Amino acid sequence: MSSISRKILSGLTADRFRHPIDEQATRSLQQLPGLGLLIQTLMAPAAEQIFYLDNIASSLQVGPKQLPDLFRLLLDACHILDIEPPQLYVKQNPSPNAYTFAMQGKQPFIVVHTSLLDLLEPLEVQAVLAHELGHLKCNHGVYLTMANILMLSASLIPFGTLLQQSLQEQLMQWVQCAEFSCDRAALLVAQESKTVVSVLMKLCGGSPQLSSQLNVDAFLEQARTYSELDRDDWQVMLKRLQNAGRSHPVPVLRAREIDRWFRSNTYEQLMSA
Repeated sequence: MSSISRKILSGLTADRFRHPIDEQATRSLQQLPGLGLLIQTLMAPAAEQIFYLDNIASSLQVGPKQLPDLFRLLLDACHILDIEPPQLYVKQNPSPNAYTFAMQGKQPFIVVHTSLLDLLEPLEVQAVLAHELGHLKCNHGVYLTMANILMLSASLIPFGTLLQQSLQEQLMQWVQCAEFSCDRAALLVAQESKTVVSVLMKLCGGSPQLSSQLNVDAFLEQARTYSELDRDDWQVMLKRLQNAGRSHPVPVLRAREIDRWFRSNTYEQLMSA
């Protein structure tokens, strides 16, 4: 697989592409006294070891000798975003997904499910990797892992404490906001909005059998229709209920947002600097 021929964003910092609602939500979490310290000192050591053992035992570690094309996609994305490559694992799983773990900065890693690789073209896979790298670039790791831990504990203890429920709600709201920054990281690597939008479209209703008939422009029109429903107060309330508790904003909203940013002066100035 050939190397990249896209713009390299040397010296890129997260502040240059972080979404405003991510900034606002992160500041709100930072105002919770001792939360970051609690995660790093009490939860990080055990969590890092558990996840590392799971990956090394039941996933494929990607490298120059193992899935080298995928490894090159990762290295090229890291080069564009000016970030050190994390470990990358491929896990057998029928649910298309990818996720990032980074607690103490010792050894961050990305995990990609096989079903997601089956669903996407190589440049779309790279956009997914870039999205996950966005979590690392924006230092999302601590709060992101806390959210995952709370979701797991909630599944084991459905009701939990009022404090746990309140913290989980706040963290889930933050996770949704953080996703918009990571979509922007995906765009900075793809450098073409249709690649990122295509990923979101396929996560909505794609399959290898349907890929030749999928239309990104039609999906963006669907996203615009969703946005126009904000003119109705009842629809706005339904949207809020729809998004409550989700780990990600709905795909059509993400597609509309990344298409807007691609056409913005902010993106154009960042890419022309």
